[in-house]
Amino acid sequence: MRALILVDLQYDFCPGGALAVERGDETIEVANRLMPYFSTVVATQDWHPADHGSFSTQHPGKKPGDRIELAGVSQVVWPPHCVQGTHGAELHAGLTHGKITEVFPKGTDRAIDSYSAFFDNGHRKTTGLADWLRERWISRVYVMGLATDYCVKATVLDARELGFDAWVIEDGCRPVELAIGDGERAFSEMRAAGATIVESGTIGP
Repeated sequence: MRALILVDLQYDFCPGGALAVERGDETIEVANRLMPYFSTVVATQDWHPADHGSFSTQHPGKKPGDRIELAGVSQVVWPPHCVQGTHGAELHAGLTHGKITEVFPKGTDRAIDSYSAFFDNGHRKTTGLADWLRERWISRVYVMGLATDYCVKATVLDARELGFDAWVIEDGCRPVELAIGDGERAFSEMRAAGATIVESGTIGP
């Protein structure tokens, strides 16, 4: 059994959003085209409290892109984004919402960030996704979304660590690229962990 995981296809990560990923909105069409091929579709949703510890507003003198230590974990400082209850935190309206089986919020603990769909960044708490998938006998996950070099990569690496067969839909991802080449480096890291990188056109029923 297989599932499609849509990572953080939210307004704040699309052009015009608080943490916009260049051409991030192009992933919506890819998601809509693929969803009919999957009986199980999971969406993740960054869902931060307004005073989340990763926000630059919580660290005077720090600017987005700087690094700090948060809960003992190296953390990139981001502009406030995907704040609970705001428009920016909503899943993009262009998505075919009726095809989404379940939505898993993440990043809800102000003390630690959560890039992965499976764990927080310290691997201290689980989102419950792994057990949810296993209860449905799902062993293969196809992952796409925003952004390649952070939440997609973390999700795929955790999926492999948990024993899932992980496939990454390359044209369904876009990178932040704080440093030029971060996106390609992320694909290389995911491939090295045993993930398969594919184009959406190769996926069918």
